[in-house]
Amino acid sequence: MPKNIFIVEDDPLVAMMLENYLDAIERQTVGCAEDVASALAGIAELTFDAAIVDVHLAGGETSEPVAAALKAANIPFIMTTGSGVSSDPAFDGAPFLTKPFTLANLEAALSQLR
Repeated sequence: MPKNIFIVEDDPLVAMMLENYLDAIERQTVGCAEDVASALAGIAELTFDAAIVDVHLAGGETSEPVAAALKAANIPFIMTTGSGVSSDPAFDGAPFLTKPFTLANLEAALSQLR
């Protein structure tokens, strides 16, 4: 299971919950981004094993460019959404967590990542 995790989430409360969940299962949050530009910068600048990425970000942005950059960098990721599973091909192969999710759901999704 990945140890160092990058979070892409526009809701500060959900981001904080994710950080707490990761801490509870002895995983390290290496950074958080709330929009596509910050996420792409984080992917370029940070070192991490996996990412947790919200499908829909603030201002109507979607995270397809983030998913594409993670795939190009060969970094596994989990998608989160409060609006159901997306059929966008950028997300193919990524585990999905539907909000609200539990610590057990997150841990199970992380265990699916290689």
